[in-house]
Amino acid sequence: MRIYRNIASFWGVGYFPIAPGTAGALVGAILFYLIYWAFHHFQIHQVISIASLVLLTVVVTLLANISINKLDKEWEHDASQIVIDEVVGVWITLLFVPFNWIYFLIGFVLFRFFDIAKPLGIKKVDKLNSNWSVILDDILAGIYANLCLQIIIYLS
Repeated sequence: MRIYRNIASFWGVGYFPIAPGTAGALVGAILFYLIYWAFHHFQIHQVISIASLVLLTVVVTLLANISINKLDKEWEHDASQIVIDEVVGVWITLLFVPFNWIYFLIGFVLFRFFDIAKPLGIKKVDKLNSNWSVILDDILAGIYANLCLQIIIYLS
């Protein structure tokens, strides 16, 4: 069970005493930035780097759902310690974004807005009260944040 708790809490970030969801999203964004930087710094072809990040996001999403399912009886539904969903959501926000720390910061803020305010059907998904809904609302927040970020990038 320890591995599931570690995954769900993103190796303890979910136990942060103040705003664990924001802490999880911030750590997730920083990790994504570092991974992206490594690809960029070592001049790995952009298609390979983006494909790798997409694959990594899918794998983390599946691991998150497995972990949440395993902890269903131990933790309350969508417990505050579960921040892996925020990590997945912020990674979706940052997919296909040019390597620029300003864009990553804007993406982080947009994701937190959509994740907290839950507009445009996100609240409906969140209220489904299934293990998948714990992740799906963050996936949807990440998609909306990514779309907004892409518009900002296009207009700038």
